[in-house]
Amino acid sequence: MVQSIYSKKNLNKNYKKLSKNINLTKDPIWTLLRKVTIPASVGSLFQTFYNLVDTWFAGRISAEAIGAIAKSFPIYFVIIAVGVGIGAATNACIGNLLGEKKFNKASLFIAQSVVFALATSLIVTFFGFNASEFLLSIMGSDAAGIALTREYLDIIFLGTFIVMIQISLNGALNAQGDTKSYRNVLIFSFFLNIFLNPLFIWGYGIVPAFGIAGLAIATVISQSIGTFYLTYKIYSCELKKYLFIRCFIPKFNLLKELFKQALPIMFSMLFIGVGIFNILYFIGQFGDLATAGYGAALRVEQVFLLPVIGLNTAVLSIGGQNFGAKNYNRIRELYTKALFFGSSFMAVAGVILFFGAEFFVSQFTDNTEAIKHGTIYLKVAALIAPIYPVFFITTAVFQALKKPIYSLYLSILRLTAFPFLSLWYVINIRDGDYADIFYTIMATNWFMGIALIIFIGYFLNNVFKQKKSHFSY
Repeated sequence: MVQSIYSKKNLNKNYKKLSKNINLTKDPIWTLLRKVTIPASVGSLFQTFYNLVDTWFAGRISAEAIGAIAKSFPIYFVIIAVGVGIGAATNACIGNLLGEKKFNKASLFIAQSVVFALATSLIVTFFGFNASEFLLSIMGSDAAGIALTREYLDIIFLGTFIVMIQISLNGALNAQGDTKSYRNVLIFSFFLNIFLNPLFIWGYGIVPAFGIAGLAIATVISQSIGTFYLTYKIYSCELKKYLFIRCFIPKFNLLKELFKQALPIMFSMLFIGVGIFNILYFIGQFGDLATAGYGAALRVEQVFLLPVIGLNTAVLSIGGQNFGAKNYNRIRELYTKALFFGSSFMAVAGVILFFGAEFFVSQFTDNTEAIKHGTIYLKVAALIAPIYPVFFITTAVFQALKKPIYSLYLSILRLTAFPFLSLWYVINIRDGDYADIFYTIMATNWFMGIALIIFIGYFLNNVFKQKKSHFSY
């Protein structure tokens, strides 16, 4: 009895230490959204700045280089997709365990997520080396374009294991409400990238000129330094007291749990890449400059999506712990308030995006034709903006409640099935023009968004009812 009381006091003490100035299961939702979302959004801002800088430097190399970067994205996205799956699975599993106050097991999951990340990176690297050329040819690249894009992609895929470890560690920190550490990594990487890009692109002193490959070299170096920093932060958090070398011995039951959570998320993210691939397929019918314009505009759009991406991280972290703690009403409140904030922000961002479209695109290329094509896309994207938060926030709720399969269903419908069929009809049957591609995408997004808002109420009621029945039993 005395031991039981002591253990309970110890658990509460550890929980307070873990939460520090933030308690994901008790603090007001608006306060949590602010404290978790802002660092995550700032981090995403610098990640986007990072990508924008790469695009800007690619534009200084040549128009072909900026097109190569655009076409590399659906393939590079495989790394992102798998990494996000690992990070989200780690966040959800550890978050649920922290909500249940099972700290030993939470620490064990940190180690196993790193093991899982390393194993997965081998598969992704193999894919990148063997599938890139085929996929680029499908997108319409000629031999010269394929060679140029692979100069960049081959180096990126060599550094896959670094990315995977970094994202798994970030997932573990996010589960504890720490979104500041990864923010710091991304800010540092941004400034380091500004220095390294010109150094490796054009060379200096003993450093040779690598051209477009220099962009990839700078990226891998920046990612490596960031991974070392996150490793230090993991061994500085309260969970370190339960983290031992033996924790890194593969434990197949835990790896299986991570795999079950990560796989649907990976495929959900992959379908984003498939969706972009799908769009690029139809855009490619209008020429390389149309592709270059779309690539530049896509980078601009990402800047305006940053708070929504931050909300996704916040909802997953907050929702995961509250689900573990069985605070179901807080999850409903979290969803409603996050959606209100996200849609309100994106409505304002859409106005700015619409009227500033041409100016934004012109910062990345001086080609008149490319600017025209990019402007068309941004103006339509501005009209889609208010509905985007529905997808990001709902996906985070699916993951927090350990129902990632629903994210996969959503991605298949929203990003592949509906867009491909509708675009094929509009472009190939109705002989639509370049702008029709994006108006079609706008229609499918609004339709899916409204349907999802209707569905989520039923979904939450069903999950919580099942949980309550289970525990009462």
